[in-house]
Amino acid sequence: MADLKKLKGWEKVQHTIIIVNYKEPLHILERTLDSLAAQTLPHKQLHVVLAMEMREPEADRKKKADLLRKKYKHILPNIYVTVHTLTPDEIVGKSSNEKHAAIWFKEHEIDKKGKDIENFIATSCDADHCYHPKHFASLTYKFLTSDEPHLRFWQAALFYYNNIWRVPFFVRVPNTMGSIWNLSQLPRRDRLINVANYSLSYKLLDEVGYWDADKIPEDWGIFFKAFYKTKGKVEVEANYLPLMADAPESIGFWGNAKNMYEQRKRWAWGVSDDPWIIKEFFLARDIPFVQKFMRVIFVIQAHFFWPVNWFAITIGLQIPTLLNPNFGRTTLGYMVPKISSFILTSALVFLVVMLVLDKIYRPRPPKEFPAWRVLTLPLEFLIMPVVGFFFSALPGLDAHTRLMLGKYIEYRVTEKV
Repeated sequence: MADLKKLKGWEKVQHTIIIVNYKEPLHILERTLDSLAAQTLPHKQLHVVLAMEMREPEADRKKKADLLRKKYKHILPNIYVTVHTLTPDEIVGKSSNEKHAAIWFKEHEIDKKGKDIENFIATSCDADHCYHPKHFASLTYKFLTSDEPHLRFWQAALFYYNNIWRVPFFVRVPNTMGSIWNLSQLPRRDRLINVANYSLSYKLLDEVGYWDADKIPEDWGIFFKAFYKTKGKVEVEANYLPLMADAPESIGFWGNAKNMYEQRKRWAWGVSDDPWIIKEFFLARDIPFVQKFMRVIFVIQAHFFWPVNWFAITIGLQIPTLLNPNFGRTTLGYMVPKISSFILTSALVFLVVMLVLDKIYRPRPPKEFPAWRVLTLPLEFLIMPVVGFFFSALPGLDAHTRLMLGKYIEYRVTEKV
């Protein structure tokens, strides 16, 4: 805030935080609002939109909305509730609800009240996300000091650490790896794409036509809509502050396994965006080739290799010998396993780096968590080959095969307990 107050017009910047929720437990929403109430930026500059669904029973929906407004009205004076009704040309998911809430806010709180849309920043927020206290002060600073504030997305470091000590080992390991992966992508502005919780100029959001209400994926979708609409001028900047989210959690072994699998399958469904992204790549002749190529090749790498990586790493080198036993007696057949072993062993060094970063950013274990289990946590990573198959390769194959055969999935909200 000390840095922000040196900038002219910082009080004019307004934040619209759209919290999409459907049948979310009250305590999950309270936790998110608590993190907003703890912000160092003056709360009058925060506009919280609780984006609810008509499909949720009215009594439950209304009760939650009334309780939240009553509890936080003195701390967060600008809380709004929208209720989205699904239309025939929309599908169930975050995109359709979020679009409805964003358009409603623009019509009722910006246009009708004669406010300048250029002063507003829209933030896409899941119900389980918890912000760093300086998140919106930092975001405001970045907005005001950016050379192109209306051509930027902002992405915080997303960590799945809210409940990391409660989930079983097979959920904890991939979510720890995913958290460090999210952190590692932030410096790569040439390929960084916003994910899960992100912010952008409301003006940019309005100009590109908001999210697509007939699609399940929304984060990479809105980026590429903006990327092609602005002729490649849009970029994602890092906001180097931790943002905590939940790892998928349920009750019992099989409940946790199912919840984790369904979440990964929904994420893998992001490949459904690739056809139009690739099509626009060839049509966008006014974007420099290298710039658009780097973006699209990253998308293909992330989506198409998702179900393939596990097989390539774990059994890929055995396939040539199985298909042709004579290959194993050649010089190349003899050397390839040794070279592969050297590469994979070298990669263990970087696993140590990831464990150190995880130790730094992960919350302290609760008192009831046994000390001996803390000491054995690094050993959990030995199960990565097994976990990688059941909660990465398999849901990826599931999602891609369903898409290929036209067996479309329905959006499922990750269960909260």
